[in-house]
Amino acid sequence: MTAITKSQRATKSRAAPAPKVRRAGKPKIPKVGFVSLGCPKALVDSERIITRLRSEGYQIAADYDGADVVVVNTCGFLNSAKEESLSAIGEAMAANGRVIVTGCLGVEEARIRAEHPGVLAVTGPHQYEQVMEAVHQAVPPLHDPFIDLVPAEGFRLTPRHYAYLKISEGCNNTCSFCIIPDLRGRLASRPANHVMAEAEKLVQAGVKELLVISQDTSAYGLDIKYATSPWKGSPLAARFLDLTTALGHLGAWLRLHYVYPYPHVDDIIPLMADGKILPYLDIPFQHASPLVLKAMRRPGNQDKTAARIAKWRKICPDLALRSTFIVGFPGETEADFQMLLDWLQEARLNRVGCFKYEPVEGAKASDLAGVVPEDVKEERWHRFMAAQQEISRDILGTRIGRTIDVIIDEVDEEGALGRSKWDAPEIDGSVFLNDATELVAGQIVQAKIVHADEYDLWGEVA
Repeated sequence: MTAITKSQRATKSRAAPAPKVRRAGKPKIPKVGFVSLGCPKALVDSERIITRLRSEGYQIAADYDGADVVVVNTCGFLNSAKEESLSAIGEAMAANGRVIVTGCLGVEEARIRAEHPGVLAVTGPHQYEQVMEAVHQAVPPLHDPFIDLVPAEGFRLTPRHYAYLKISEGCNNTCSFCIIPDLRGRLASRPANHVMAEAEKLVQAGVKELLVISQDTSAYGLDIKYATSPWKGSPLAARFLDLTTALGHLGAWLRLHYVYPYPHVDDIIPLMADGKILPYLDIPFQHASPLVLKAMRRPGNQDKTAARIAKWRKICPDLALRSTFIVGFPGETEADFQMLLDWLQEARLNRVGCFKYEPVEGAKASDLAGVVPEDVKEERWHRFMAAQQEISRDILGTRIGRTIDVIIDEVDEEGALGRSKWDAPEIDGSVFLNDATELVAGQIVQAKIVHADEYDLWGEVA
């Protein structure tokens, strides 16, 4: 199974498609093209839709020309993401002409139809049934569904050895820069046994690494009052710690993303220290200045947060922390930015992403005073990244001489490319194993680290 990626889209012709001529004879298997944009949560939505399509006998087309209809799963978080989504819709319209739009930008149907009036249907995020209805209308299935055509773990767009595991939809937070609750609704947690059943099937199918995702992972279960559900003969609560503990027993690497630093997050650090789950936390801190955090409507006591990080590292010295930050937020002064740099030096996070603030239509922050000029945003972004590069170089330098576990992502004629327990796929660093051409993707090997720079490690298979 393949889906059309961003790079593949860039190579497609924008010329109007030639009319399709159907000949009598053997029935033609309907094919659906798929373009998936946005975050890992949207990727999981795409996987679920593709699983439904395959269960009904549809094939997934590798390009626009081979598709009877194209589904574009859009992103609508930032204005730049909206423009990319609109461009992708236009590209699919030009190359194929029969397009169904879904995803976060789908809530702006009028805008989509104003720019692309010929789209067949527009649906919002995680509206799987509406997408399927639109596909049925565009190109009916050849036969009734045969569920046994679909592997138990469903169809995925990630490599075979890792998979995203979405435990909830929506978010109850009211961050001033974000419109996710408007796009995806309030927190809606999955029953714990449903999550466990999916995770178990993935591991049984050969997945070696589970990446837990949601909009607010540590709030899991709050909306359903931490209800229990039966799992393996015992009740399992829909609670962050309980679910994490259960997932840790499946035998795969378990990586936690989008974890807000609520007090109960402290409880999972011992699981990391004991090797039950990966020593990795992805926490979106966003800033360090109390004034900026207040304007963002985010928790604002970064001094206590730094103390908690120090406490976590005493319990689990190998803990890796990833985070994202925004510079140039409305009202951010040079003093606020310097406070962020100072906090970064104190916290010494392992992996960091930084974004220049971009106004989002419909977000409260768009109405705030004190707009920071673009050249100032750019200058602060470069200073921030330079500071973090030095921190990262120092941390990775301490890995030299250690023998660590590495999960292999790719192998070619030059060697293998993998990741450590401290690195998530696509967003973090890599471990290069030159000349290790005998390895295979998904294999977990031990490697001695011999070199490091500010982002990556180099090693030799032990």
